[in-house]
Amino acid sequence: MSLPLHFLRPAAHGFAAGLLLATAGCGVSSTPDSASIASAPAQAELKTEALVLGDAAAAKRAVRAAPLATFAPMPEASPAGYQDQQREQYQALADNPIHSVAQTPLSTFSADVDTGAYANVRRLLNQGRLPPEGAVRLEEMVNYFPYDYALPTDGSPFGVTTELAPTPWNAHTRLLRIGIKASDRAVADLAPANLVFLVDVSGSMDRREGLPLVKSTLKLLVDQLRDQDRVSLVVYAGESRVVLEPTSGREKAKIRTAIDQLTAGGSTAGASGIELAYQMAQQAFMPTGINRILLATDGDFNVGVSDFDSLKQMAVDKRKTGISLTTLGFGVDNYNEHLMEQLADAGDGNYAYIDNLREARKVLVDQLGSTLAVVAKNVKLQVEFNPAQVSEYRLLGYENRALKREDFSNDKVDAGEIGAGHTVTALYEIVPKGEKGWLEPLRYSQAASIDATKTTEMAMLRVRYQLPQGGNSRLIERPIVAGQAEAASDDLRFAAAVAAFSQQLKDGRYTASFSLKDTEALARGARGEDRFGLRAEFVQLVELAQSLQTTEHQAMIQENH
Repeated sequence: MSLPLHFLRPAAHGFAAGLLLATAGCGVSSTPDSASIASAPAQAELKTEALVLGDAAAAKRAVRAAPLATFAPMPEASPAGYQDQQREQYQALADNPIHSVAQTPLSTFSADVDTGAYANVRRLLNQGRLPPEGAVRLEEMVNYFPYDYALPTDGSPFGVTTELAPTPWNAHTRLLRIGIKASDRAVADLAPANLVFLVDVSGSMDRREGLPLVKSTLKLLVDQLRDQDRVSLVVYAGESRVVLEPTSGREKAKIRTAIDQLTAGGSTAGASGIELAYQMAQQAFMPTGINRILLATDGDFNVGVSDFDSLKQMAVDKRKTGISLTTLGFGVDNYNEHLMEQLADAGDGNYAYIDNLREARKVLVDQLGSTLAVVAKNVKLQVEFNPAQVSEYRLLGYENRALKREDFSNDKVDAGEIGAGHTVTALYEIVPKGEKGWLEPLRYSQAASIDATKTTEMAMLRVRYQLPQGGNSRLIERPIVAGQAEAASDDLRFAAAVAAFSQQLKDGRYTASFSLKDTEALARGARGEDRFGLRAEFVQLVELAQSLQTTEHQAMIQENH
């Protein structure tokens, strides 16, 4: 018998899992190709743990007394070693509730294209740690992967796709998938870009996962610059300063030299750095171009304005000037993921976590058009379920993107942006009328009167958006009809596997007896073409989580005896 992952959470932050993984191999492929799940540094860390501590059970007992929200770093991973107080910060969000369609037929939320949670969870698993629940945002896990959605054919900035199929973990429910796909743009076709690299050079970034990786990442982007682009470089530690004034993209050697000279040390006056970056962006502002700040940091602000709400409000105020903010997360142990995700949201940008150069290339080379160019803003989705066809539903993920019903038609309410080539996926688990649901029936409820001509409709999907230049919002409406194909596509089955994994990494309350092994089999059978090897990598991550679960379970049994 295996324990649910949430029962193993206290043990997840210790060394025992990494030690046993290093010695047992845990069934994960050790091939050195780019799809290998564990990088050489990560494998070296696991071996170092085994050599330094030697005994897994002893290490397990040593870290069990640590606070639940802390992580145990490698000695070489932090200049301060074990005396450094690890304090990774995540937002604790309860799962979306189950709704009765008779009482709450409408579900409204903002689009989200962030993917940082997936890369961060991957980093934690590769280090031999099960992630804290706050690190797992289901929509970012699912949206990390590309899907074959229909492109727009009617002049809209994006196409809309829906699909309905049985739920892998519940025989009584169905999964409704909503997909949005924006047309891609080649880098050469993008508007001129005014970019400000804002780099955290404080002491907390003085580790291999910090400033050295930031420098390598930014130089990948420099290679993509065109003559018409402009780049500035601002840094902050105890104070902020301009390292490079706005410089043409043709002067790549000059930009690389400025990046190479960066060194880390000191406290973290992040707010003053952001203010200076906005000043530089305004100095080189391009009225018809892309104006964006790329903030590279671990989010550990400790000097000056560090109040979370004040920092968010700064980003909100500045986005009104036409300058957006993208956050690129780096680092370990003290990483403030909550701040990074919310700052990008407030700044009309997107958030990504960079755990290796492969991820850096994905975000700033392969998907540069998506990262920089916005094709639609304030994108909101609303689904109205038909009580004659659906009795209950729950939205999977998007907990911090929920909107009120009246927000959908209010253009003053901010929502998500979609970049060129972006895909957005949303999943609902729904209970068809007559199937067993999660809620007890009400004694005095009465069925709503439904027009007989509409009884084949499961739901009505509405998508509202504004063009990048503003103006009144536009509306797309699509009925979702009962009786759509029940044989799920590879894309839906794979998205379902990612959704199942995300829930299993948390409390697993809705996935019941559907195990990690079931998730692995579902994902493995739905890999499809997998051009970049991302789906194969996900399968390996699930295998890794299974090994961690088994290791932690064995350690708990040994301790109890």
